[in-house]
Amino acid sequence: MSDSIKPPYSQSSPEGTIGAFFDVDNTLIPGQSIEIRFVRYLWKNDFLSKRVLIDSGLYLLFNLLEFSLRPLRERKIYLTDKRPEGIEPLAKWFVRSEICPRLSLKGTTALAQHLQAGHQVALVSGTPEFLIRPLAHFLDVPNVFASRLETNGDGYTGRVLAPYPYGEGKRRLLQTFAESHGVDLTQSYAYGDSPGDIQALESVGHPLVVNPIRGMAKIARKHRWPIALWA
Repeated sequence: MSDSIKPPYSQSSPEGTIGAFFDVDNTLIPGQSIEIRFVRYLWKNDFLSKRVLIDSGLYLLFNLLEFSLRPLRERKIYLTDKRPEGIEPLAKWFVRSEICPRLSLKGTTALAQHLQAGHQVALVSGTPEFLIRPLAHFLDVPNVFASRLETNGDGYTGRVLAPYPYGEGKRRLLQTFAESHGVDLTQSYAYGDSPGDIQALESVGHPLVVNPIRGMAKIARKHRWPIALWA
């Protein structure tokens, strides 16, 4: 296992033909996901009721698929009927004060090198967009692919709009972006930590598995993908 991959960051891309796609949770931000931290913040500050947490637990129980948390990723029960104008300012403050200080130095260094080389850099995450965009703004990253949430007259419905940036959804987003921006995926880079990133890593010529979890180290060895620790 290496501390870093040695990709040709110096390979400039004046026309933006090379992409660099970064997963966020446990990749740029080591450890627990931003969304879990945010839910805990909302709970501690009385923005969530016990009923909401119970409903989320029951939803997971009755929709459990192979011991996966995917049902909760695709249905944000805790946000149902909450107004975006109330949640988004809280999320922005939370990200700047609680998340940005946790950024991996090795991760931000790699990201900065891609930006300096003129690559098309994007954050790609299943975390809600209102949590990823403030982070992207802090990092000067121009492109964000994150969970977009459905709203109606009452606020958030809790539903996540397709494509969901996880698994095959990540591949679709990368391919669509590449086609619309003239990016050559065979020369591009992707960074991820878990099985939900496999399709994104398969889509590029330079994949890197970072802080592997949930069997991802074994998967990386099978694919002969390099592994790095950015914790």
